[in-house]
Amino acid sequence: MPDVLANYHTHTWRCMHAHGTEEAYVRRAIAAGFSVLGFADHTPWPYTSGFVSDMRMRWDQFPGYLETVLALREKYAGQIKIPVGLECEAFPAWFGWLRDLKAQCLDYVLLGNHYDGTDEGDHSVFSDRGGFYFGRCSRAEQVMRYAVRTIAGMETGIYDYVAHPDLFCHVYASFDAECAAASRDICQAAVALGIPLEYNLLGIQYHARIHEWDKLGYPCRQFWEIAAQYPVKAIIGFDAHAPEHLERRDLYDEGLAFLRELGIEVLAYLDKPGLR
Repeated sequence: MPDVLANYHTHTWRCMHAHGTEEAYVRRAIAAGFSVLGFADHTPWPYTSGFVSDMRMRWDQFPGYLETVLALREKYAGQIKIPVGLECEAFPAWFGWLRDLKAQCLDYVLLGNHYDGTDEGDHSVFSDRGGFYFGRCSRAEQVMRYAVRTIAGMETGIYDYVAHPDLFCHVYASFDAECAAASRDICQAAVALGIPLEYNLLGIQYHARIHEWDKLGYPCRQFWEIAAQYPVKAIIGFDAHAPEHLERRDLYDEGLAFLRELGIEVLAYLDKPGLR
């Protein structure tokens, strides 16, 4: 266990469900002993339909996002490394656009596969048109669609790790045969493609706020027990939506102990120039 920490999953106020200034996150990270704090806010897909998301920055806010993070990188050089990235779904229609954007101005991209093909439309409706929110999976076919979409994203080579790979378990009632199959498929792809899987600490905090939680949730123990059957590599993500989330060293230590108990290799850093 290194004396310093790295977190690549940090959001900003632009996503409309995170709080605090970017500099507040940086200062809190330095105080907590982090050596790397990567910002990966929800990507502003440049939709042509006129759809405006309520959980991601707008495209016209993206230049300000880049400017702010890069200015903080310069200001705090020598104290902490601050790479800039995005957390993005696996939307096939936008793979080319995302690949180009990454090459132009991003240090990394996380695969946070929240929605099915697009987030336009009704997120509760599961259909061939897409738009369904995978955190609401309640049926076997939804779980398997999540796995298919996520693996398709992994295969593009665009994404540097998979955020909350067990998101499909969030409100699922029990770990059935389809959950096991989806978990195996994702883990096999992660090994074959050399992509780390994230153990997500914010999911733990979601459950702590619910007194009578009777769903699987994430991180899902059964998912990670299956992951332990493969030579997957894990990385712990704070998924910080407020500066104080970076202070939850207790959750980090518990997650690290759990993964090590399972025999899963835990990465301290992403092994890429500029990210460690």
